[in-house]
Amino acid sequence: MENLIRISRDLQLRTPDQPTRFLRDKIDWSWRLVGVRGARGTGKTTLLLQQMKDLERAVYLSLDDLYFSRHSLRNTVEALRRIGYRHFFLDEVHKYADWSREVKNLYDFFPDIMLVFTGSSIIELSKLDVDLSRRVVLYDLPGLSFREYLQFTGVYATPPVALDQVFSGHESLTRALALAFRPLEHFGVYLREGYYPYFLESRTNYHQRLRQVVRLVLETDIAQAEGAKVQQIQKLSRLLQFLASSTPFKPNIQHLARHLELDRATVLRYLSHLQKARLIGALNVSGGGLSALQKPEKIYLDNTNLAYALPDAPPDLGSLRETFLFNQLSCTASTTAPDTADFFVNERYLLQVGGKGKKQKQLKGTPDGFLVLDDIETGVGNQIPLWLFGFLY
Repeated sequence: MENLIRISRDLQLRTPDQPTRFLRDKIDWSWRLVGVRGARGTGKTTLLLQQMKDLERAVYLSLDDLYFSRHSLRNTVEALRRIGYRHFFLDEVHKYADWSREVKNLYDFFPDIMLVFTGSSIIELSKLDVDLSRRVVLYDLPGLSFREYLQFTGVYATPPVALDQVFSGHESLTRALALAFRPLEHFGVYLREGYYPYFLESRTNYHQRLRQVVRLVLETDIAQAEGAKVQQIQKLSRLLQFLASSTPFKPNIQHLARHLELDRATVLRYLSHLQKARLIGALNVSGGGLSALQKPEKIYLDNTNLAYALPDAPPDLGSLRETFLFNQLSCTASTTAPDTADFFVNERYLLQVGGKGKKQKQLKGTPDGFLVLDDIETGVGNQIPLWLFGFLY
């Protein structure tokens, strides 16, 4: 027990106060049970440790610690509560068997304690053995936005920009930002190695580490959710590698099933796991019903850093542009696939992505149609710089 407290204090002391993720200001920390989901490497642990700095009698417990192979979470929290601890920050809860039942019991039996937990992005509360949905407020933590990347690297710090403001005021926004720093100088680096904050530790082996993280997600997080055998994990890896080399990919589920020697339902389930694990993003058709939920219109890698780390060949520029825009929009807006153009946002804005020479023909006669262009610093009319969409969160 004393060792757990010492580890918690040491980690808290070693964690810098700044910079902080955008989500810290959005979480209602007064709620008694808070959950933070997210992909590996997005900064969930640092988020907990930074929040602890503002609290008295708070303790950090990582549930993948060997201590919890011999001791129960409930007994540990009860013992710490008896000596005055009231705030419990539980990391990696999905590594602890039956964690949801014990968290529920702690919440119900001890109304004077507050619990915050982090877990894999594949956790589905609706499928847990016990009902946490009425008790927990759940938040999702994506990787860094371009805005956060600039803040974390010390280039420039500014609050997020609302999506409607991007469309209505992008000209003045981009002029002001371009005077403060050179967006295109940093944007390409962000696309390559800026989505996961561990670039702060080392850029030299960034993509190697990212590949290792992906392998861990497949072999542990998804395997745990699927109850998968080694052979199935190999097929998941083959599926991800195929998608990484083909994005944006218009899926033919029957073709994928034959290629992987799986049935259609299993392929759809694997795609769902990869999406929840934040390895791919699925774009559905506008106004789609059940079929759109079953089979997406397009599949992207979740973020552009994966496009540099996973395929054998350099990523396609057009695919990078679409992947970035879809990734950033997915965190803040409803985004679907329209009949024309690339994206339909919040059932209002039609977006076509391209380079600075992209023509207007696909947006002709569309009042809320916009060209989202790479390689330009400032916008004019309905032409918006691609990088500006990295300021949404």
